[in-house]
Amino acid sequence: MNRLSQWLLYALGRSLVFVIQLFPLTWVAAFGRLAGRLAFVFDKRHRRVAIGQLEWYLKQTRTEGDPESMAKEHYRRLGENYISAIKTAGMSWGRLQKHLEFEGLEMLQSHQGEGTDPEWNNNWVFAIGHFGNFELYARCMSQVEGFKGATTYRGLNQAGLDRLLHELRARSGVLFFDRRKQFGKLRQIMNEGSVMLGLLADQVAGSGTPMEFLGDECLCSTAPAVFAHRYHCRLGMAICYRIGPAKWKVIFDQEIPTFSQGERRSVESITKDVNRAFERAIHRDPLNWFWVHDRWKRYRKLKKKKPVPPAK
Repeated sequence: MNRLSQWLLYALGRSLVFVIQLFPLTWVAAFGRLAGRLAFVFDKRHRRVAIGQLEWYLKQTRTEGDPESMAKEHYRRLGENYISAIKTAGMSWGRLQKHLEFEGLEMLQSHQGEGTDPEWNNNWVFAIGHFGNFELYARCMSQVEGFKGATTYRGLNQAGLDRLLHELRARSGVLFFDRRKQFGKLRQIMNEGSVMLGLLADQVAGSGTPMEFLGDECLCSTAPAVFAHRYHCRLGMAICYRIGPAKWKVIFDQEIPTFSQGERRSVESITKDVNRAFERAIHRDPLNWFWVHDRWKRYRKLKKKKPVPPAK
C-alpha cells in the first residue's frame, strides 16, 4: 500500500475510534456483542475452527453442551472484548475502575523464597493469554508502584493500522516493544531491573516446543521460562475473566518456581506448569478463551500440491 492509502486507512480507523470513545462503555459493550453475533454469521473460516475445537473440548472433558451455541456466545464475547478495548484505551483509571477488578498484585511485594532465582533483580515475568479483554493487562500493570510495566507485541504489516494501535496502547503507561524490531531495547530495560513484563504465551505463531495442551500435543511458547532464566525474573500467571457485561477481573496469581533444590528448572518443566495454569483458567470459563485460533492446526485447509506430470 502506498503512503496515501496508509494515511486513509489510519484516518478511517482514527475516526472509528473517536466515535466509539464517545459512548458509555456499557453501550459500547452491547454494540460489541451485536457485532460479534454478525461476525459469527459471516466469518465462515473462523466459525468452523471455533465450533470444531469446542466440540473436541467437550468430548475431551466429557462435558455436556452444544458447540454451535457455545461458539455463538464466544463470538459475542469476542465482539464485546475487542470493541470495549478501544473504549477502555481512552478511559482514565478512575473511570475504568468502575468496570475492572483485580487481585493478587500483593504477590509482587512478597519476599524471595524457595524456587526463585538466587540472582533475582526485582524483575517479574507474567505469562498472560488471550482471555477476556486481554488489553486490560497493560492497564493493571501501569498501576503497580515501583515497577515499570512492559510487554511485547507483533507489529501489523499495515503501517496506518500499526500506528493507530500504537497510539491506543501508548496511553496505558506501559512500554510496548515490537518483538521483531525492538528486542535490543527490551533487553536494555530488563537489565535495568524492577520490570513487570507480560508475555502472551497461550499461542504460537512461529516456533515453539511440542507439548501436551488440553490433552493433545501442539506447539507451546517457552518465552516466559526463557525470559525468567535469562533476566533473573520471578514468574507468575495473570488471567483476565469476564464477570459481567462490560466488567472484567484480572487475577495475578500462582508464582511458578524457576529453581528447585538450588538448581535451575528446565524450560520444558516450567512451560508445562504455565500450560497447566492456562488449562485451569479455560476449565473455569471455557468461553473466555480464544477458540477461533486454530491451536492444534486440525482445521487448517491443506494446500495439496498438484502432481508433477511424468517426463515424456
